[in-house]
Amino acid sequence: MDIRAPDQQYNPYRTFTRQQWSHLRDDTPMTLEPGEFDRLRSMHDRLDLQEVEDIYLPLSRLLSTYVDATQRLYYSQRQFLNIRDRKMPYIVGVAGSVAVGKSTTARVLQALLARWSPRPKVDLITTDGFLFPNAVLERQGIMQKKGFPESYDLPTLLSFLSDIKAGRRRVRAPVYSHLTYDIVPNKWVEIDQPDILIVEGVNVLQTGRLPRDGKAVPFVSDFFDFSVYIDADESALRQWYIKRFLALRDTAFTDPRSYFHRYAPLSDEEATATAIAIWERTNLANLEDNILPTRPRATLILKKGADHVVQTVALRRL
Repeated sequence: MDIRAPDQQYNPYRTFTRQQWSHLRDDTPMTLEPGEFDRLRSMHDRLDLQEVEDIYLPLSRLLSTYVDATQRLYYSQRQFLNIRDRKMPYIVGVAGSVAVGKSTTARVLQALLARWSPRPKVDLITTDGFLFPNAVLERQGIMQKKGFPESYDLPTLLSFLSDIKAGRRRVRAPVYSHLTYDIVPNKWVEIDQPDILIVEGVNVLQTGRLPRDGKAVPFVSDFFDFSVYIDADESALRQWYIKRFLALRDTAFTDPRSYFHRYAPLSDEEATATAIAIWERTNLANLEDNILPTRPRATLILKKGADHVVQTVALRRL
C-alpha cells in the first residue's frame, strides 16, 4: 500500500504485509475466549482467532509500548514542572468509512487492552451520541448529510474530550439509538476517569479551516494519543453496506419502532436498489469528501481486502 502522493519522495509510513505484521505478536498472550468473538464482531465483519492473532495481538503489543512511553513522559514532565495534574487517560481514535468494521476493531481493542496487567480501565465511546437530534438536522435541512462533519454537535464533543483529558470525574455523553436513528432524550452514559478511552467514529480525524488570525482551534484528533484508520476499496465498502442493509431489512427493520421500518417489506431487488441509492447519495459522498482525506493523519492504517481480512498494516514513522 503506497501512502505517498505520486510526487512525494518521503513515505511517512512503514508498511507491513499481513505475515510480517503477525510476527510482531512475539509472546503476546491470547486473552479472548472463543465465545467472545461473536459478541465483539459486527454484522458480516470478519473476526476469528486467526484475525486476532495476526492483526490485533501485535497491535495490542504496540499500543502497550506507546501507552507505557506516554505515561513515563507524562510523569517526567509533571516532575519537571513540579505540578500535580489529575490522571491523564490515553485516548485512541478509530476512524474509517461506514460498513468498514470500525465497531469491531474498537470492541476488540477494548477487550484486549482491558486484559493487560494490572487490568486497566478501558472505556469505549462512539461519536454517534454527538450527532444533532433528527429534529435539528431536519430544521437545518441536512438530514441527508447525517454523519457528515456538519451533522455533529462539535462543541459538545470537544467539551467532552477536554473534560476526559483533564481527568475529570463522571463525564457524561449523550446516547444514540440505532433503532430509532436518533439521540435518546434525557439518557446519558458516564465515563469516569478511564486509563484508556477508545473513541470511534467516521470523522474523528477531520480537521477544519484554520483561522487567519492564528487563534487556537481545537480538533477532535488533538485529544488522541494514537489513531487507527480502517481502510478498504470503495467497491468492497459498497458491497458490505448492501449486504448489511439486506440483513437489517430482515432483522432490525422489522421492528415497528425502527426508523427504517418502511424498508422491511422490500424485495431483494428493491432493497438492493435502495441501499445503492443511500450509499451513493450519502455514504460515498461522505467518504470521498470527508473521511478518506483524513487517512494520512492516522498513526496506523489497517487495509482490508474484499473478504474483510486485513491485508497490510501501515505504521507512521516516529
